[in-house]
Amino acid sequence: MTQQVATQTVTRTRGVERVLGGQFVMDGAGVKINRVLTQPLQRRLDPFLMLDAFGSDKAGDYIAGFPEHPHRGFETVTYMLTGRMRHRDSAGNEGLVTNGGVQWMTAGRGVIHSEMPEQEEGLMEGFQLWLNLPAKDKMSAPWYRDIPNEEVPRFALPSGATVQVIAGSSHGVAGAVQRDGTEPLYLDIDLPEGATFEQPLPAGHNAFLYVFRGEAVVEGKGVPQARMAILDNAQGADGVRIKAATATRLLLIAGRPLNEPIAQYGPFVMNTQAEVFQAVEDFRAGRFAAA
Repeated sequence: MTQQVATQTVTRTRGVERVLGGQFVMDGAGVKINRVLTQPLQRRLDPFLMLDAFGSDKAGDYIAGFPEHPHRGFETVTYMLTGRMRHRDSAGNEGLVTNGGVQWMTAGRGVIHSEMPEQEEGLMEGFQLWLNLPAKDKMSAPWYRDIPNEEVPRFALPSGATVQVIAGSSHGVAGAVQRDGTEPLYLDIDLPEGATFEQPLPAGHNAFLYVFRGEAVVEGKGVPQARMAILDNAQGADGVRIKAATATRLLLIAGRPLNEPIAQYGPFVMNTQAEVFQAVEDFRAGRFAAA
């Protein structure tokens, strides 16, 4: 549902610190993905741990899906632009994410889940974001929510921009999910050629954007398709101003850094190596299934 909005303006925009192309990897049972936010960027983009972009109309690139695998200590946000993916987990949750839908899962103290395509042909395209949990919440109970496309808040601006608010808030529109600890902002922004979009950002929050259609421009710096731009934390900047060089669609993601140690071993993200070892032991002992 498109909502009425309150105009928000930015006095001084953040600039682009650097533009990155990501890393093509195989994950799950052989799914081809572009790992846009890689492990070396976790400290710089705290509280975000990973962003994968996937998209193909070749079934061989995605059909094997992501069979059962464990997680502990963070949240996963799956945003499906096109396609159908079935989620099942050890906490008894099951859901189907389809065109424009979102699945938000808090792994907490431990969950085993699978994400399997429910299509044998056609385009599958979307993203998965990993969002860290504060130390005090890492052993919380697992949680899961399916958000179909029609329940994702959205609004339009006179410039022609249309925005879907997955998390946080923008122009007075509250997103589908709110988180006190990390205060994530997750927007899908669609801009016609020449249009400008402004989004206030709290000082100190880390922010980046990923362009998946067209080309965006921030402070004179072009960000082409399939590229991520890390936004700087310039003193005095109160947000970001994005202009579309051509018809453009992008993700804008920001959050409050936790400034806590990150200890990661594959699908386990804790604060110390001892906690990671315990996660591995708990998984091997079958304790995740009873999480």
